[in-house]
Amino acid sequence: MRFEGSSSYVATPDLMLAVNAAITLQRPLLIKGEPGTGKTLLAEEVAVALGKPLFQWHIKSTTKAQQGLYEYDAVSRLRDSQLGDDRVRDIRNYIVKGPLWEAFESEQQGVVLIDEIDKADIEFPNDLLRELDRMEFYCYETHELITAKHRPLIIITSNNEKELPDAFLRRCFFHYISFPDRETMARIVDVHFPKLKQELLREALEVFFDIRQVPGLKKKPSTSELIDWLKLMVAEDIPVEALRSADRRTIIPPLAGALLKNEQDVHLFERLAFMSRAGK
Repeated sequence: MRFEGSSSYVATPDLMLAVNAAITLQRPLLIKGEPGTGKTLLAEEVAVALGKPLFQWHIKSTTKAQQGLYEYDAVSRLRDSQLGDDRVRDIRNYIVKGPLWEAFESEQQGVVLIDEIDKADIEFPNDLLRELDRMEFYCYETHELITAKHRPLIIITSNNEKELPDAFLRRCFFHYISFPDRETMARIVDVHFPKLKQELLREALEVFFDIRQVPGLKKKPSTSELIDWLKLMVAEDIPVEALRSADRRTIIPPLAGALLKNEQDVHLFERLAFMSRAGK
């Protein structure tokens, strides 16, 4: 079982190597990288490419580790007992299985996505150490030990918003997705827009990478924002000439709202444009 990319996801050789290393070691794969570099999409593509079911767990700031295992819905059971519902006799009717439980009981090996783990409390990763190590947990309400039928491939993403505990990092295979170079980015765009004119693609990439290099930019545009920008330009039939300039860093490109996501960066480009015109 090896991941070799897919027709809809451009995976670099080092990323494919990282996925296959995690499969061989049977350890969670921890993926970091700039937002919009395809970290979440990787788990979906790995599952499709390997023909495995995908179990997704998207983390929020309020998420607790227990929710990935199961939750006991005591409120529903109390309500049903007041209504005389016979379901209250079996507590299993009020156990809500989490993505890890579902993956553990799957008849075939699955892929588990734990998305943006750094959003949760600092203790969240440590609370999962035993379950990720032993691939089992105990359900106290039903008095049963839940053990994985097949050890799933676990892919964990992080935007590096906070540091993860050393004990957790030690158990993972780590890979950082570097921002794509121009050649790789052109391949990514080709997946989404196979009929895009090469002249438009060339000029758009020039503008995109020039914007990313502007000093003082608060938020650099990501891959997903480039895709959105190109989609809008194609829909609005923006001519290639609108992207050409003697100095692309001194103009705000058309439909810039897809690339520049805060007023500070827009004002920065406006100042650069004004200074450029004033110097001529």
